[in-house]
Amino acid sequence: MEALPRETIVDVLEGRLREDILTGRHPAGSYLPPERTLADGYGVTRTTLKHAFGRLTQAGLLETRHGVGTRVRDYLRLGGADLLPMLVRHSPDWIREVFEVRRGIGALIAERAAARAGRRQRDELRELLAAVGEAADTDAVQLADIEVHRALARATGNRVYVLLTNTLFNAYLPVRSALSGPFADAEVARERLKPVVEAVVAGDRAGARSEAERYLTATERIMLEGLA
Repeated sequence: MEALPRETIVDVLEGRLREDILTGRHPAGSYLPPERTLADGYGVTRTTLKHAFGRLTQAGLLETRHGVGTRVRDYLRLGGADLLPMLVRHSPDWIREVFEVRRGIGALIAERAAARAGRRQRDELRELLAAVGEAADTDAVQLADIEVHRALARATGNRVYVLLTNTLFNAYLPVRSALSGPFADAEVARERLKPVVEAVVAGDRAGARSEAERYLTATERIMLEGLA
């Protein structure tokens, strides 16, 4: 194995080990070689290796069994959605799967919001939609758009929808700059999102779901074109 550079050695080692795990060089359920063997192979100290192990354990990719060794965790069977940002950073192919869930969850959230939103939530949605059109640049438009979706989730009255919305946005945060296509023009972005908000404010459950599906499909197509 090639010795690692000495700059940010723990970061480099963590990245190398993570790559080996996610590409299957160290398959799920397998035990890593003994610490001394790995440390010598990478040209690092065992202390550095332990720090990298600690990070990967916290990330949900490794688990240490005292007296037995360090095993690669079966993250697809046992892991949670908190792994998504790391997986997207490793392979943008995950984005398509994230977007598939985004379409389904987003449409359901809009429908629930239309059924449950009170006056305060409706007023907030109108204000946040206006903020999309007033945003100063592409990044600000994208962030303003996100806030509308967070508000839609809150309007359902179900905190799990709020957390799921946060999870999906966090998932593609590592590549967010490549997904800015739908937000290049503030007024266009506002008009694209407007039918969703209007249907929710009107209490039109079927309309809200339909408009959300249309919006999410359209923006997904533009974002994937930008990512490609």
